[in-house]
Amino acid sequence: MHPRRSAQEVLLCDLCETVPLQSHCELCNINLCVNCAVKHLSDSSKRHKVVPFLHRKSTNYHKCPDHADKHCEIYCEKCGVPVCSTCALFGKHKGHDVSDILEKFSAKTESLQKDLEELETRIYPRYKEMASNVETEKAELETKYGRLTTDADEQGEILHREITAIVNRQKSAIAEMKTKHLDALNKNTEEITQKMAELKQIMSDLKSILKLNDVSLTSTYKSRNSQFRTLPPKVRVTLPSLSPQKINKDQLNEMFGSLSPLSINTEHGDTMKSAEAVSSPPVKPLLDEPRVTATIDTGYNRLYSVSCLSEDQVWTYGNNETMKLLNPQSKLLTSIQTKSGNAPEDIAVTRDGDLVYTDISNNTVNLIKNKQIQTVITLQGWRPLTVCCTAGNDLLVTMISDDRKPSKVVRYSGSTEKQSIQFDDQGRPLYSSGPYSDNKYLSENKNLDICVADWLASAVVVVNQSGKLRFRYTGHPSNTEQSFKPAGITTDSQSHILTADYNNHRIHILDQDGQFLRYIHCDLDRPLDLCVDIRDNLFVAEWLTAKVKKIQYL
Repeated sequence: MHPRRSAQEVLLCDLCETVPLQSHCELCNINLCVNCAVKHLSDSSKRHKVVPFLHRKSTNYHKCPDHADKHCEIYCEKCGVPVCSTCALFGKHKGHDVSDILEKFSAKTESLQKDLEELETRIYPRYKEMASNVETEKAELETKYGRLTTDADEQGEILHREITAIVNRQKSAIAEMKTKHLDALNKNTEEITQKMAELKQIMSDLKSILKLNDVSLTSTYKSRNSQFRTLPPKVRVTLPSLSPQKINKDQLNEMFGSLSPLSINTEHGDTMKSAEAVSSPPVKPLLDEPRVTATIDTGYNRLYSVSCLSEDQVWTYGNNETMKLLNPQSKLLTSIQTKSGNAPEDIAVTRDGDLVYTDISNNTVNLIKNKQIQTVITLQGWRPLTVCCTAGNDLLVTMISDDRKPSKVVRYSGSTEKQSIQFDDQGRPLYSSGPYSDNKYLSENKNLDICVADWLASAVVVVNQSGKLRFRYTGHPSNTEQSFKPAGITTDSQSHILTADYNNHRIHILDQDGQFLRYIHCDLDRPLDLCVDIRDNLFVAEWLTAKVKKIQYL
């Protein structure tokens, strides 16, 4: 037994080896004092689980099948199984490379957690999305095929009774095609649903393994995530069309027109990149001299927000109830008015290209799909401020209470609240509150950090996905002209954090850990909001000029 584990002595921290232990990390299987526990939790590369020492879970060692009095406390690297010391020294595993079972258990546990996280946040949602899209296509069949039937009826009306037989044959052909189309979609749905059921079972099994904390089950676990990264085949169906001809009684059958054949093709499913591959985009260095490539005149008296739909289309809103979609040539592509008739508080674009806006006049978050406005969230006692859409297609919303005291960030899946972020580990508020604290902008980084530009606090506040504070950025020492007042905030493919410095007419670029990299100037005038498109073009909304500047900085 280790000297520090004897009954006559106080149990000490495994890290500093000087202070009595109080906590235990179940992921790393080490004992910690108070100070070391804080430092240990600051390592965000792992999902540490620190609990009071007396509440720690006991490790379930597997008994050796060949030596009943022995526990499997060693891991055979060659065979990939836990073994006892006798098997490792004298038995069938003699001479094999071995390692400490707890180290292997820790690594495997972390691997299981990563697999479960990928399944829950990336893979399963894609399957669910595919199934929803197929259901939508099925729901539209009646309308689309109904149009074909109507076309056939109109042509039959013109030809009157002489064409009745031909009309009936064409309708029969349409119905047959519709049946085949529906059969193909039903088959596709069944394939996707079957895979989703398998995924649910795997996720359930993984949760059970993690909950049991069983060394044998954990160490023998084999990941199947790569198998499901290749999505099921997609069914692509080309709808038939009707090609009518002018009436000629001698050639009625030919002149009625014919349906194009129903085309049902099954494409190979996309293979999703692993979480590791997604987190490593191609490196794009910063330009020494960023340059403005377009200037968009929005037509507002004052401009409040900009959100990218694509590299050549941006949504904007200003000092009225109308939201405008514009191209880089300042051409108005479309416009939509809020349901309440009041100006929105913020706008964002979802992964599907739909527009979301917040409205503090009725405390709602609204989704615009096909120009139809749908209220997805209605708050009680809270006012929604800014909004952004995450990589997992959730909505993040900053909000402040009606009495303007507490403020927080809330994650929603649809209309369901999934997470609330309000306090740090010491119970202190993460975000400012009180009068003039409405100005908070937010964005999700590629590493899933949640970045909030808090105007009143003069700080950029960044927490990780679970809501734990990572850092605060309060400006660069060279920022001496005016106080640092961060407004709009966005992130790019390199995990840079870009925030608008309203008072000093420039953009700050930070790395994902909050280290200042450089400024973007480009003769900006009161920059208030930012967004980045898929090609890392930066769009900056200037409040006073009501113009959007498109800037290349990578």
